[in-house]
Amino acid sequence: MAIFVFCALVLGVSLQPASAATDEKLMGYWLSQDHDGVFLIQQCGDVVCGRLVGMRYDGTDVPRGHDGKVECNLMMLTGFRTMQDNARKMQGHILDPDTGHVYDAQIWNDGPDVLKLRGYLGLPLFGQTQTWTRYTGPGMGPMCKMP
Repeated sequence: MAIFVFCALVLGVSLQPASAATDEKLMGYWLSQDHDGVFLIQQCGDVVCGRLVGMRYDGTDVPRGHDGKVECNLMMLTGFRTMQDNARKMQGHILDPDTGHVYDAQIWNDGPDVLKLRGYLGLPLFGQTQTWTRYTGPGMGPMCKMP
């Protein structure tokens, strides 16, 4: 029994920093692959989440989702937790605001200022990966308008 407890403690201690380090590297502002949105990824309780905080659009009409609500500050990444079989990645969900569909998703760092996001239906094999870069530009204008 003592050996089991010792092994559990050693494994718990060795896995926790990797998870915390992964979470920390993902936090912050990220520019979408098409450079038309900025997301703030942050800790939300015991999970990681992300909201749309910047959008590229013309005029003063803020883009709206399928439900007619403005997309500014829309929570689009939800419930991300470190994967048990791959501590480098987190698994959660992503919302498509144009349709209202929620898809499974994975996020991970692919370098110090590179985030990969793979949204999929059912299995990761049936998905698409985007490359996001860390956003270091100026602050957003009113109603999440990108400069």
